[in-house]
Amino acid sequence: MATEENKQKKVERTKVGVVVSNKMQKTVVVAVENLFMHPMYQKYIKRTSKFLAHADDPLNVGDRVLIEETRPLSKRKRWNVKEVIEKAS
Repeated sequence: MATEENKQKKVERTKVGVVVSNKMQKTVVVAVENLFMHPMYQKYIKRTSKFLAHADDPLNVGDRVLIEETRPLSKRKRWNVKEVIEKAS
């Protein structure tokens, strides 16, 4: 019983965002937009969060990518580029 409780199903966290910087080696900055409704004013607010993600393949600014959470790779890098959804034109 105890071993079954320890083996909980891992929740895979993924986000979709746009590459805003590719100046680093094997690292890109991905901007993820979050849309939520303000509780008092009932208006939608757009918030942007930036994540550092590890990318083995070279990516360009404007590419839409899917990133997944992984173990800490450096001080600020905890995400990995899983796939490129759409290439920038």
